[in-house]
Amino acid sequence: MAEKDLVSVTIVTYNSGRFIRRCLESVLEQRYPRLEVIVIDNASTDGTPDILERFEKRCTLVYNEENIGFAAAQNQAIALSRGDWVLTLNPDVLLLPTFVASLMDTAKLDPAVGTLCGKLLMIDASFQIPDQRVVDSTGIYFTPTLRHLDRGCLQTYNGHFREYEYVFGATAAAACYRRKMIEDISVDDEFFDPDFFTYREDADVAWRAQLLGWKCLYDPNASGYHVRKLRPGMRRFLPPEINMHSVKNRFLMRLKNITAGVYLRNLLPITLRDIGIFGYCLLVERSSLKAFYLFLRDWRRVLAKRRVIQQRRRVDDTYMKQWFRFHPVSIPLSVPAEQLTPVRMAKGAGS
Repeated sequence: MAEKDLVSVTIVTYNSGRFIRRCLESVLEQRYPRLEVIVIDNASTDGTPDILERFEKRCTLVYNEENIGFAAAQNQAIALSRGDWVLTLNPDVLLLPTFVASLMDTAKLDPAVGTLCGKLLMIDASFQIPDQRVVDSTGIYFTPTLRHLDRGCLQTYNGHFREYEYVFGATAAAACYRRKMIEDISVDDEFFDPDFFTYREDADVAWRAQLLGWKCLYDPNASGYHVRKLRPGMRRFLPPEINMHSVKNRFLMRLKNITAGVYLRNLLPITLRDIGIFGYCLLVERSSLKAFYLFLRDWRRVLAKRRVIQQRRRVDDTYMKQWFRFHPVSIPLSVPAEQLTPVRMAKGAGS
């Protein structure tokens, strides 16, 4: 029997004391034999380090002296990891026991797949699995306005999303990346772009991966739960810094990744949304105006990254344009049925 791939689980914590114990317990209870767990703490002040100490014999723990952001800390964890696959995990995610095993079975279906994602359902901060199941994410998709949204988010789960499908990308709350893809699409040895600091870095990775010819495959049998803090309509409840980075990163991501065909086809909706965003920042959310200063300050560095990405692009505009729709786009996986033998589902997995 061939040796199973090593999977590295990388978690970045920042004041995650409410969740991290249950999250790590769910990781360490996975029914998959080859796991390593790496946790980077970004200078938490809420007691998170005290909780992490309980796991020091089973995990690699690193304590940063300052908050360097999600993207940079994930890069730090990935650099320490040895796995053939890297599963980035938010500390507010609770995995069901067969999550990793199911993904690793699915990984065998297509060697062109660089990213795997499962089905995340919503859970509140108590981490008690709810009776009513509501979808958090089954992959991400892009609209013609360049918004990226979670497929199925807020839908009551009634047994749909049961097919293996190619999707645009995965939310980094629970995204599993092939090591070969990480190495292939990194720019200046950075997988996640540290200029993003936090938010949208997973969408940036997904876009870059698509440009370089890597696929993302959704596995309906890999299930978990996520305490979602960021979704449409929640801006007024978020810290001003998060909202500012959200605005900044929208334009960073576009400058790096958009191709002429995608931009020209969607010029009107993109322009209208840009006007709306700028007007909203100018009139309502003035704390986010800093985003435009930071974007303009760093545009030369971002252009240099763009040149690297676009020079290595392996797909044409016809391929890329199909992904930008006002409805979620997915492509069914067409393989013989006997190859799609899922891991036996744990109770409550939502299949």
